[in-house]
Amino acid sequence: MTIVHPIDRAWITTGGTGAQNYDEFADDAEITAIIADNPRSALAVEMPHLAPETLGRSFADSLPAAAARLAEAKASGSYAPAEQVIVLYRIADPDGGNAAYGMYCMVDTDQISTSPDEPGLVIRNEDVFIEKVRERVELANTLKNLLSPVLLLQTGTGDRLHEELEYAVAHAGEPAATDIDPAGRVHAIWTVPAGSVRDELCALAGGGELVVADGNHRSLAAQTGGYRRFLAVITTPQSLVIAPYNRLIKLPIAVTELGDRLRAAGLQPEPVAGGPAVPPAGGTIQLYAGGETWSVKLPSNGDGDLVGSMDHALVERVLVNEVLGLDAGDKRIVYVGGDYPAEWLRAEVDAGRADLAVLIAPVTVDEFVAVNLARQKMPRKSTWFTPKARGGLVVAEI
Repeated sequence: MTIVHPIDRAWITTGGTGAQNYDEFADDAEITAIIADNPRSALAVEMPHLAPETLGRSFADSLPAAAARLAEAKASGSYAPAEQVIVLYRIADPDGGNAAYGMYCMVDTDQISTSPDEPGLVIRNEDVFIEKVRERVELANTLKNLLSPVLLLQTGTGDRLHEELEYAVAHAGEPAATDIDPAGRVHAIWTVPAGSVRDELCALAGGGELVVADGNHRSLAAQTGGYRRFLAVITTPQSLVIAPYNRLIKLPIAVTELGDRLRAAGLQPEPVAGGPAVPPAGGTIQLYAGGETWSVKLPSNGDGDLVGSMDHALVERVLVNEVLGLDAGDKRIVYVGGDYPAEWLRAEVDAGRADLAVLIAPVTVDEFVAVNLARQKMPRKSTWFTPKARGGLVVAEI
């Protein structure tokens, strides 16, 4: 019996509602601008407190507006209903070259596992910020719908699933809808009704362990909210790449103190000519502050701790906690995914919107697999998988 199921009642976009997921932005103002330009964007429902009409209200106070927006979108034809379907998903590069494949479906929540002694075929692998989880639960309870999928990586039958999804898309005819993301990638979806193709893909997608590639907060929200199943896009190893996950920080100290604090903690910042860049390999980070770039070699953990020795864990413990005296959840820290290049990080510091940019080499696939096989949790905000699934293309009623 597979843990992957069709969506009982789905709402399929007819166009114009697709958006980056709510947690992909380094600046809330970007979300407000997107909603202002496109009021039909799913971001207006996912982040209602940042919509122009409700800007300044709390998230909780904006929830009725979110429900009204979604109801209006359904009533006006922005979404079309479908029952007992899965949805094929293809993300194609602007030049028509590489393509990523996946499928929208529902996955059993009781299969989520977060430790070696907790059974389940869905592995959640990253620490979360509980306040974000609470917001997702509040939103889902208000909407009775799920808009953003959890991105799951099929590790057991990934190769065959990729082949079958590619074949199914090639024979599916015209897509139900398409959407273009800021990088120019074309996101296309096709509904698959009840029948042998749907059932075979569900069985194949649930044929091995599923690793959460994106959506740790959303998967925990499904557990916290008591939902029997959660909305997911199941994809394949060939479809994803791990990009850098950097940080911008508003310092609690003067920029001129940073060098002394680093040295006092046993770190030796070395000046680097030119602007900052993502290090080509782990073990060293780059810092940019006050118009200067430094290279800093991270200390060796030395105790064999797989997760504790990873760059993102060391940055949190040594730089954020010890040197700066901050907690990882401090609002002065902005976690910046790989869609934002080093030049953008530098510009944010130069403009005074941040004091420090921290550039960290991306996690390797080997590191990611090793942590998951050990059923351990990745450091917070350490894996930026790309391309990302769009929110608002497929909505699932709870």
